[in-house]
Amino acid sequence: MPRPRAEKPGPGQESVWDYPRPPRVEQVAPLVTIRLGGQVIVETRDVVRVLETSHPPVYYLPIADFVAGSLLDANGSSFCEYKGTARYLDVLGGGEVRRASAWNYPQPSRGFEMLRDRVAVYAQAMDECTVDGEIVTPQPGGFYGGWITSGVVGPFKGVPGSLGW
Repeated sequence: MPRPRAEKPGPGQESVWDYPRPPRVEQVAPLVTIRLGGQVIVETRDVVRVLETSHPPVYYLPIADFVAGSLLDANGSSFCEYKGTARYLDVLGGGEVRRASAWNYPQPSRGFEMLRDRVAVYAQAMDECTVDGEIVTPQPGGFYGGWITSGVVGPFKGVPGSLGW
């Protein structure tokens, strides 16, 4: 499938088609909150985001900022040609468990060292994820972990037919 036509960003917006490949890692400072089982399991401004062509940002938060006991090792791993080998984590909150719904890179590849000791979470598995109070929309598809806010425009990888983007 050919590259789709990028949506034109409005004031204060970014197009995911302007993001680079290989991805860029950057420190940002919005207030990010994740709620599961009616419980806030993390609230932090210590945020790193990964920006990659056609993907909404993936937010990585310090493991140390999560409520104690809310992240547990899970089965499985995956490999990213840029970031390295990821391990998966179960997320617990308010008596709820979401299996393998978070991941991190214990030994990230060169250029992605900022991801060490940080975790990203699939928004679709949580009750609610917010960025500066705005509830995020999960990136389409079951594999990708980007968070869509009003600050980004697509189209976003993960929609039907986007495998070849």
